[in-house]
Amino acid sequence: MKKVLYVMILLGAIASTRAMAQTAPVFTRGELSKTNNHTGDVWLRELNKADSVIDCNIATATFAPGAKLDWHIHPAGQILMITEGTGYYQEKGKPIQVVHQGDVIKCVPGVAHWHGASPKSTFTYIAVSTNGATNKTQWLQRVTDEEYNSVK
Repeated sequence: MKKVLYVMILLGAIASTRAMAQTAPVFTRGELSKTNNHTGDVWLRELNKADSVIDCNIATATFAPGAKLDWHIHPAGQILMITEGTGYYQEKGKPIQVVHQGDVIKCVPGVAHWHGASPKSTFTYIAVSTNGATNKTQWLQRVTDEEYNSVK
């Protein structure tokens, strides 16, 4: 009976460890952004800076619930790979898309858009931007409450 109990406890500990390993973030959330191009708390961590060998900027961004970036444009585009939570993505003139962990978003070159967390969820993604020297983000106006709350 003691051996059975011991095995059950051991199996429970292994299952618990696996569950924790599967929910732990791959990358830490980085530094709290102090820039004036978002609303709410956003943490950024640069993973790769474009250089002459690999011309690709890669970063993670984590948003507190309700936090969002201002409208902006990536001249050479960007790819967002959602790794946690529920968020919003909207291109100018189109409805908001609700996005979740596992979704991939292609931010089309030259198209004004915004993205951020839904009101009740954190939101994390890995952002990949090519052409580092020429793909400087062009920041536009704030996302209004009316725009943010227009999700259907």
